[in-house]
Amino acid sequence: MTRTEQQDLIDKGLLLPLMEEFYTIQGEGFHKGTAAYFIRIGGCDVGCHWCDVKESWLAELHPPTETEKIVSNAVKYSNTIVVTGGEPLMWDMNPLTAQLKAKGLQTHIETSGAYKLSGTWDWICLSPKKMKLPTEKVYEKAHELKCIIYNKDDFRFAEEQAAKVNKDCILYLQPEWSKRDKVVPQIVNYVMKNPKWKVSLQTHKYLNIP
Repeated sequence: MTRTEQQDLIDKGLLLPLMEEFYTIQGEGFHKGTAAYFIRIGGCDVGCHWCDVKESWLAELHPPTETEKIVSNAVKYSNTIVVTGGEPLMWDMNPLTAQLKAKGLQTHIETSGAYKLSGTWDWICLSPKKMKLPTEKVYEKAHELKCIIYNKDDFRFAEEQAAKVNKDCILYLQPEWSKRDKVVPQIVNYVMKNPKWKVSLQTHKYLNIP
């Protein structure tokens, strides 16, 4: 396959830069505690300084992998598939989700929403970032809004984002892991004063699982 042919398949979403795939327990948000198969796609230019998977940022470090192969692996483990990154919406998600849905699987995505929404999703977890805001369509479609709290200004940003999502979207505040001892008490107090919000924790890290 020539480089041009490969790039054409990547552009069509038939090849994706696969960083890793693994079966574990969803640790965050609405579906925490659920067994799920995670597909982590490489490539992200949002640039969160506290990102805990910076190795996902450069797509060229991760092998272009056929979506058929990704799906054939996923179907062996779970009926709940979580596509994450990196930023998966940098790529066309339509072929991947079409194949997953054809197998009767539940499709979830974790995204900053900074790129055009593609794919067919049963659950969209929107985690917006100040550096590159979500598109209007992602705000409209999100099932849960997960705002990471690193400092006090993040509460202001969270409220701005909550004003943009649909009325049925579930609102979560989640401590950035390295700041959890400092910000968890702040989040608890904030949620008690503003009960439209819920607390989300990275429970997989407390359980010491991937």
